[in-house]
Amino acid sequence: MGKLFKQILRFAVVGGISFIVDFIITNVVARLIRGVGIEATTAALIGALLGFLVSIVVNYMLSMRWVFARKDDMNRAKEFTIFVVLSVIGLGLNELIILGCMTLIENVGWCNAFTQWCTDVVNYLFNMTFEGVATAGSKIIATAVVMVFNFVTRKIFLEKKEDDTDSAEEKEEANAESKNADTEKKEEDTVEEEGE
Repeated sequence: MGKLFKQILRFAVVGGISFIVDFIITNVVARLIRGVGIEATTAALIGALLGFLVSIVVNYMLSMRWVFARKDDMNRAKEFTIFVVLSVIGLGLNELIILGCMTLIENVGWCNAFTQWCTDVVNYLFNMTFEGVATAGSKIIATAVVMVFNFVTRKIFLEKKEDDTDSAEEKEEANAESKNADTEKKEEDTVEEEGE
């Protein structure tokens, strides 16, 4: 359990770094696009797409170096392809969740009122519009869901199985025990021969 916990912590750190990259790009691009007259939901989706694409590259490099044990029999091109396919599925979830959140905020009274309250609170610290708070909140919710999806699917499809590692370790231990037993037997035989 300790190994899994350590892996989840590393995944969280990598996810945090990727989230910061994604979050900044999403919000900056969305704000720029809103500035040229594109409506908030479309701007949020375009910003999220660009942020997500940049964060995929960052996440791949960090994840495969620091979080997951690479499969020995998988070449890097196949590994990256699987990573990208899983990430595109994650992107689809990301976009659907942001679309759903933005739709709820725009069309459901209490969601709209809550977002307005958040905007009022945030305005004391940052200069964010209602649309900016809606985009940021939607992105945070989407990121939480997609992070769980990413960890589970990458662990299933990209990581070396524990059985492979365990069986290799077990073989090494068995070989070491066999060598030790052989050495002990030879020493016993030597002692018996000297005693005769």
